[in-house]
Amino acid sequence: MNDTTVENILEVQGVVMAFGGLMALFKPDFKVKRGTIKAIIGPNGAGKTTLFNIITGFFPPTEGTVRFKGRSIKKLKTHEIASRGISRTFQTIELFGNMTVLENVMLGCHTRVPTSFMVSGLRLPGAKRKEEEMRERAVKILKFIGLADKFEEPADNLPLGEQKMLEIGRALATEPELICLDEPAAGLNETETYVASSLIKAINAKGITVLLVEHDMKVIMNISDEIVVLNYGQKIAEGTPEAIRDNPKVIEAYLGSEA
Repeated sequence: MNDTTVENILEVQGVVMAFGGLMALFKPDFKVKRGTIKAIIGPNGAGKTTLFNIITGFFPPTEGTVRFKGRSIKKLKTHEIASRGISRTFQTIELFGNMTVLENVMLGCHTRVPTSFMVSGLRLPGAKRKEEEMRERAVKILKFIGLADKFEEPADNLPLGEQKMLEIGRALATEPELICLDEPAAGLNETETYVASSLIKAINAKGITVLLVEHDMKVIMNISDEIVVLNYGQKIAEGTPEAIRDNPKVIEAYLGSEA
């Protein structure tokens, strides 16, 4: 099978996730078409982040499988999944605060520019060359995400909106084919939310498929091609933003007056 010909870059099938007696997910089957932006919405506790954790290998599902480019990734570890082309951000920002903005992005580059411990430890020419490659790639990413003037700033010094952009930049450094964004607009003001939405669309325009968890319905409705709605770990609806907006089950379970 040629990976580039697989229409659905991601398939979630029969996935069940139970923590003791708590059923966090119960078979929210869906597919993500290559090159699209697909959103996952639902009330708090609906299982959205749990689903992201399964897709990115933080823990295996109790039942079911996840396929990426037609191949099961259910038993792979997080770094193996990342090397195959899936990256993610987190609800709570996971940056290295004492490291510079540039160094944070360079960390993401290590997935694509491997080198041996001996070469790195002895600072041989090969290691220096690879480090320069990572630096050049990180600089390009920082320009793309709008942090071109913050290369040497400690990550902790950035405001929340820029920290979120930096985390997306580090995820991009792994050269993903699918990027999973967990609430990228949470806590942002209107201007920062617009910047985040514009960046997500720009990422997608580069051919990267986006899977998005977000509570800001304006963001979801403006940039998503398709939406999956979860409630109590189950899928209650799936479709275009227009179809989801008018779906009675979704309105009752989640949208309410926002519809």
